[in-house]
Amino acid sequence: MADFEIKDLRASVEGRQILKGVSLGISKGEVHAVMGPNGSGKSTLSHTLMGHPGYTVDGGQVIFKGQNVLALEPDERARLGMFLAFQYPVVVPGISMANFLRTALNSKRGYDGKDKSKQVTPKEFRSMLKGELEVLHMDDSFLPRYINDGFSGGEKKRAEILQMAMLKPEIAILDETDSGLDIDSIKFVAEAVNRMRGPELGILIITHYTRVLEFIKPDFVHVLVDGKFVLSGGPEVADRLEKTGYSEWGHTEEEPKEVA
Repeated sequence: MADFEIKDLRASVEGRQILKGVSLGISKGEVHAVMGPNGSGKSTLSHTLMGHPGYTVDGGQVIFKGQNVLALEPDERARLGMFLAFQYPVVVPGISMANFLRTALNSKRGYDGKDKSKQVTPKEFRSMLKGELEVLHMDDSFLPRYINDGFSGGEKKRAEILQMAMLKPEIAILDETDSGLDIDSIKFVAEAVNRMRGPELGILIITHYTRVLEFIKPDFVHVLVDGKFVLSGGPEVADRLEKTGYSEWGHTEEEPKEVA
């Protein structure tokens, strides 16, 4: 049995069923990519896995560490070891990146303001940050800035991956992290993700195009169309999609939007 098991997951938005029986097993040490045309249910999958309140679970289970995480609140899923990098990171005015990251780390460690042994020290925090910032080509000037406030598209996505690097989840879901990024930003993000790859982390990359998979090589690729997986295999599936697109499932490929 895989470390993270999605079993016959069905989910809807405003009464319209989007996921129609998705099953997938992810073990730590593996990188899975989910690809599909627009409207196929890719982002619904990521948001449902992390407990977004706008999505209704109609059936199925998601088993992680012996628990059905669909019964847990989003913060409980995060503490269990799950992480989601958003396709559209939101601006959080009034909270600096540094304060957010320290608070998130303390929360994950179970620090409640009393047991100092669980608290991340300033020295430890700076040490953890230094290497991650360098890999992502970010500098200390990011830390006092409010979360995503005034950030470029590339800076927002790199800030998401910085959170992932600091929190060290066991299952990471990257929801179209490559969308809107220029080639340099994709390389920076991919370098950081590849640095985290290893036996303690399972990764689910959700993407529309194959470009990011040139830099983050997946072990498995799954094609999602109309809320169901229609094809699964190795990296060769991405190569096939690069040549044929999604036309064999009745979808024509759109031209990619220009990067702002």
